[in-house]
Amino acid sequence: MNTTTTTTEYRAASRVFTAPKAHDGDGVELRRAFPGTTVTDLDPFLLLDQMGPTEFRPGDARGFPPHPHRGFETVTYLLSGEMQHRDSWGNHGVLRPGDVQWMTAGSGLVHSEMPAESLRREGGRLHGFQLWINLPRKDKMIAPRYQDTSAARIPVAHNAEGTVTAKVIAGEALGTRGVIDTRIPILYVHLTLEPGATYIQEIPKTENAFAFIIDGQGTLGGGRAAENQVVVFDRGGNAVEISNTGTKTLSLLLIAGEPIGHPVARYGPFVMNSREELLQAVNDFQAGRMGVLD
Repeated sequence: MNTTTTTTEYRAASRVFTAPKAHDGDGVELRRAFPGTTVTDLDPFLLLDQMGPTEFRPGDARGFPPHPHRGFETVTYLLSGEMQHRDSWGNHGVLRPGDVQWMTAGSGLVHSEMPAESLRREGGRLHGFQLWINLPRKDKMIAPRYQDTSAARIPVAHNAEGTVTAKVIAGEALGTRGVIDTRIPILYVHLTLEPGATYIQEIPKTENAFAFIIDGQGTLGGGRAAENQVVVFDRGGNAVEISNTGTKTLSLLLIAGEPIGHPVARYGPFVMNSREELLQAVNDFQAGRMGVLD
């Protein structure tokens, strides 16, 4: 009988930096991990924004008014607050704490993401993340699709000691698989580690990987990182080691994906493979072929 053993080789932190503050939409306060001066993109990932945390006053309605998308996917993960989304094809819904919306824009649509009625009426904290994932050339013009997934449906796993918790949005962690269907292999896990805890996540050498620290501090791939910092890992191993070196819970997103390797042409909310395709996207939007949202 032939047996194959895989040696664990740990990835190192190649870059650690603080996500700079930014604004987008109708004055929404952000920390934009990328694109920026440190990282322009991390194939297949195009953008990661931390929305807030922002305290809304009653009557405050800052959000993302109607805007188009084509050629990629947006993943919205809400930690607190409520966001209402609508689009030009009649879809609508409300995201609440812990919920995830995985939207495949594909051939294009116009949508809005605004504070839900309760947040506008009563005020409160808005905190969440939006990730943009590129689509392979063959999927650029597929029909738009939503995977609205409530917090109750997203699997949560724990290690034997109860010191590590993994909310598995996509991919697999601690032997538990996410329920969201992805076009290419994606790992998206919200990890929490108690002080002194260590966690090892297997990630194929072929995939790009990074982490965003939400709260606390720790060592990731040998690099020290704290709140609002981004850790980009090299591809020199098949696993990432994370340790909580602080005195409070370490909370972070760990994200990895298989590179697509196709040319990237981007202009605002459109991401295609060529300048000609971008011009067509602009023309289609202006002509109303992506629908209209008032």
